Amino acid sequence: MSLDQEGFDGSHPVVDQELVDAAIELCRSRFPGQDWSGAAALRLDNGAILTSVAPEVPNGAVRLCHETGAICEAFKLGRRVVASACVTLADEGRGFWVLAPCGVCQERLLAYGPDVAVAVPQGPDPREWRSLRLRDVQPHWFGRVFPEENWPLT
Repeated sequence: MSLDQEGFDGSHPVVDQELVDAAIELCRSRFPGQDWSGAAALRLDNGAILTSVAPEVPNGAVRLCHETGAICEAFKLGRRVVASACVTLADEGRGFWVLAPCGVCQERLLAYGPDVAVAVPQGPDPREWRSLRLRDVQPHWFGRVFPEENWPLT
């Protein structure tokens, strides 16, 4: 896949190695030596990359996803999210795994339209990944029924 400097393949944004590496670097710097860590990186429409992690909380029912902080920061800045990657490290021996966005994060990213690029695991090895548009992550996803002109939401 040929990408320009801002992670676009010509007409659609894509997740590139730079975005995945930004999430991995945040894991390494924020959680050095921990067996488990996770982080997300989002690319904005101006090419900037925002990263975030999920805080640990006593009540699991109120946990946030790794993407949430960066999504909120993009909104604060008035910028559009065009790509998202989330990674986790179960242990150093298995390397970093790419996680597809959960259903809640798919809804959060939907605010920026169905063409937001997201990283998803490729095949049985979650260390391998590819870029999909949000509209293609779930073939029967409800967001497919809304007209294109509604994106991004304001």
